[in-house]
Amino acid sequence: MTAHLITGAGSGIGTAVVERLAERGDDLWLLARDAGRAKELESRFPGSRTLVGDLATPEKLSWAFGHQELPDRLDSLLHIAGVVDLGDVGDLTPKIWQRQLAANLVSPAELTRLLLPQLRLARGHVVFVNSGAGLRANPQWSAYAASKHGLKALADALRAEEQANGVRVTSVYPGRTATPMQAKVHQQEGKEYDASRWMAPESVATTILTALDLPRDAEITDLSVRPGG
Repeated sequence: MTAHLITGAGSGIGTAVVERLAERGDDLWLLARDAGRAKELESRFPGSRTLVGDLATPEKLSWAFGHQELPDRLDSLLHIAGVVDLGDVGDLTPKIWQRQLAANLVSPAELTRLLLPQLRLARGHVVFVNSGAGLRANPQWSAYAASKHGLKALADALRAEEQANGVRVTSVYPGRTATPMQAKVHQQEGKEYDASRWMAPESVATTILTALDLPRDAEITDLSVRPGG
């Protein structure tokens, strides 16, 4: 059975991806920040299994995984979780920078490191759900964009390093998507949030599954998807 480990399964794009993979009958491992969240995800997605690890503290992930059962092999590792806090460079504190860098960059790097043996065994696929901010930085987006620019660098380096092991690496760059994170962004921007203006999470999920399902003789390296209409 095809096995996937997904971060960010509890909302937005992550939920849409989990629902699609569950419909296919795939084996799902969901990362939860704590035991309470793990129970919630297992109840919401019957048949799934959870790993507990907090992306806010990447330095503790190795210890946390050392006390849990890990999958024997992984066909994909899907990095979908993320956090965002906007603000001018002159106002952003180190704590705000570190929070976004930890969750959006350092934890994906550490999760990938810890799970590379399982990915190599399956000749698996690592998907980084990045952002348009990973390609350009707009005012008030410096910390988030820096974390996402770093995520692109991580993906590019990993792809070159793991090509000989048969591990594929894809970066997906969604534009604005109708998710709880987007509602928070609008609040921070002081703008009214209208979900109908933006892409549905299911549309981004289709993009991710397209990359996963590509025949083994090809690899999507970078894929941008934007709201249409």
